[in-house]
Amino acid sequence: MKNTVEKNTRIRFAKPRLLILGCGDVGMRLLPLLKDQFRVFAVTSQPSRHAELRAVGAIPLTADLDQVHTLRRLAGLASHIIHLAPPRSEGTYDQRTRNLIAILPDKSSLVYVSTTGVYGDCSGVVFDETRPLHPQNARALRRVDAENQLRQWARRSQSRLSILRVPGIYAADRLPLERLNKGTPALIDRDDVYTNHIHAEDLAYLIRLALFRGSANRVYHTVDDSDMKMAAYFDLVADVFELARPPRLARSELAQQVSPVLLSFMSESRRLLNQRMKSELGARLTYPNVQYGVAAAKSQLLAEVTIGKSR
Repeated sequence: MKNTVEKNTRIRFAKPRLLILGCGDVGMRLLPLLKDQFRVFAVTSQPSRHAELRAVGAIPLTADLDQVHTLRRLAGLASHIIHLAPPRSEGTYDQRTRNLIAILPDKSSLVYVSTTGVYGDCSGVVFDETRPLHPQNARALRRVDAENQLRQWARRSQSRLSILRVPGIYAADRLPLERLNKGTPALIDRDDVYTNHIHAEDLAYLIRLALFRGSANRVYHTVDDSDMKMAAYFDLVADVFELARPPRLARSELAQQVSPVLLSFMSESRRLLNQRMKSELGARLTYPNVQYGVAAAKSQLLAEVTIGKSR
């Protein structure tokens, strides 16, 4: 019996170590996909989340990317890193990523989850990962800074970096139902923008693929095959959930009714190609487009209601 316990302990500690920073919704979906291959350390700034993280197979660590002294215990801890933490909400550079780089070991593998916002407004043009970056707001500038800092670190440390540029994330619990219930207007067609999507479950799966299959210093568009304008997406969700479609306004009228932050999301039109994601990572999405994903989300929510009533 003693020998068996010792053997199992050795096997457990023989797993490579993985450090996840920013373990929110996507991180929680990702943890079950990695716990068998790695000894996973999940960083949180909230000790109250330790039990939640342990329950899905992670070893919780309390640290704060804004507090450099709390990161010392993470130095050199893992050779595989997944960076999901967003920048702070002010400034034009990402100090959190700079703080993280200071404690990363050489010859590591790191996946960084960035945003498609780094391209700015592309007037609905279809493009791949070779398009030059053109950030048009501070939020996007911070992401570009993070990407650039990580690229420099990867070259300097001989590490393998994969950058995933992510669009609007949706799931059963991440749909614009509140917006639709409030009747928040959308843009008329001539003023509307093309938007891209990825289901949260598929994003978690793609992060895992990038960790194993991503090429060094490579960018991947992690988007599904949808090709629709933003108001059409709202209409789709409204129709599936039997809600009223949002009213349509010209951009000049809409600007008087919504916040500047919301208006900025409705001012950039992009249509990203995902061939590199499919060919290099071998991705096969569970939810290849929002039509399928939103229908599946409704089925999931109805099932949850049924289960809740039966208890």
